[in-house]
Amino acid sequence: MAKIKGRDTKPELRLRSALHREGLRILVCRKDLPGKPDIVFPRQRVAVQVRGCFWHQHPECRAGRLPTSRLEYWRPKLEGNVRRDAEKDEALRALGWRVLVVWECDLKTDAGLDHAKAKVRDALASHKTGE
Repeated sequence: MAKIKGRDTKPELRLRSALHREGLRILVCRKDLPGKPDIVFPRQRVAVQVRGCFWHQHPECRAGRLPTSRLEYWRPKLEGNVRRDAEKDEALRALGWRVLVVWECDLKTDAGLDHAKAKVRDALASHKTGE
């Protein structure tokens, strides 16, 4: 597990690159914010979390299932990740940030990537209109 990266993962890089091509400039992994969001738009107070389906237990994804072996190890570990994610997201919201979650499986296809980009653009646009 030492090789599991906390930042600059393939899904994160794919989304960052796509947003950059759209002309959006971002900050990466702000350590001063709860949960160190992967992508940050400080002026609009939008934080994007790119989450791996297995490690963060994506409920709508096949990769988000618990392993069948060593449940005594995996269950508390993965449930702890989910609990920590919820706490950090809530802490960000309490500070006035809008939190977007993009799942790894969504970024595997071009259509999913387009949907994620639209989700980010909509969040940024809603800030401009004051929603």
